[in-house]
Amino acid sequence: MEGLEQTRLRLCDEFATITGSDSAVAQCYLAENDWDMERALNSFFEADMESVFDVEDREEERDRPVSKRKAADHPEKTDDAPETKRRMNPQNVHCIDLTEEEPACSSSTSSKGSEDDEGDSKLSLISWNVDGLDTLSLAERARGLCSYLALYTPDVVFLQELIPSYAQYVKKRAVSYLFIEGNEDGYFTGLMLRKARVKLQKSEIISYPTTQMMRNLLCAQVTFLGKELYLMTSHLESCKDQATERMKQLGMVFQKIKEAPDNVTVIFGGDTNLRDSEVAKVGGLPAGAIDVWEELGKQEHCRYTWDTKTNSNKIVSYVSRCRFDRIYLRPAKAGPRMAPEHMALVGMEKLDCGRYTSDHWGIYCTFT
Repeated sequence: MEGLEQTRLRLCDEFATITGSDSAVAQCYLAENDWDMERALNSFFEADMESVFDVEDREEERDRPVSKRKAADHPEKTDDAPETKRRMNPQNVHCIDLTEEEPACSSSTSSKGSEDDEGDSKLSLISWNVDGLDTLSLAERARGLCSYLALYTPDVVFLQELIPSYAQYVKKRAVSYLFIEGNEDGYFTGLMLRKARVKLQKSEIISYPTTQMMRNLLCAQVTFLGKELYLMTSHLESCKDQATERMKQLGMVFQKIKEAPDNVTVIFGGDTNLRDSEVAKVGGLPAGAIDVWEELGKQEHCRYTWDTKTNSNKIVSYVSRCRFDRIYLRPAKAGPRMAPEHMALVGMEKLDCGRYTSDHWGIYCTFT
């Protein structure tokens, strides 16, 4: 997967040099045009587009072909802010207004020509708490998330702490994904499936009966290149003093893993808010299930997804470094077994607004 990432970063650099734009604009156009440089350049120079993110001044901007004005912050919040190997500058991405029917800029790619041949059978996934409840620099942080989706084009995306307007924005921009919401009000989780490679069979929302924080479990039965998968995401109860409720919720997650048929691969990802002792107290992982970070050698560079020492989005008087965000895998017990290949944190560079995409780092994984 490193080869694909480096190739796309190089294409973004070349595009930005030719057009005089930046990496975020490059990602937007290249992703829309299946990472074909010539098509992307033609689209850039021929397009007559408006700014996507400047909602406050949208009406006056409609008469202008391109706007480089800073977008106003939205009443939304994006959580985790993972890092890439290159500067992410989503502030100047120029796309049509989100109220239009066809977004001119999206994190879309087709099934042919969008992946290296050796990567076609690999499943890629991003899990991210986007902190949608944080209203500061919301528009710029939302654009940051979409830049990462355009760069990595994951097959599956787990999102936590969405709010309705943020979810609507992502749906209208990431048109190559099917978007499943865990609720319609308040804040909630979301699950995105790349249409060209992942086919939805059925989805369900399982309530946590004693939650005090509107939490639930969002599940989807899908097929990925003919293989059956059971995908789950959740945002377990927050705060240290909610350990009892959080463990009840974790127990429900583990029960769903146990109930999955032997021929189905199960992947759970999300903001668990877990402390390691809590996993042990519920009896540990179900038989056959693995913690992806542990399976890949407990690499220190991707241990802490909540890290107030490095991430300055939350102004706090203490240092807290926790592995709240986790990915669990239970391979199918019959037939070919899926295995984790690579894991990294994303969103660890600041945006031009001086903030990260979220107060959490995102997790990027690939599976073979």
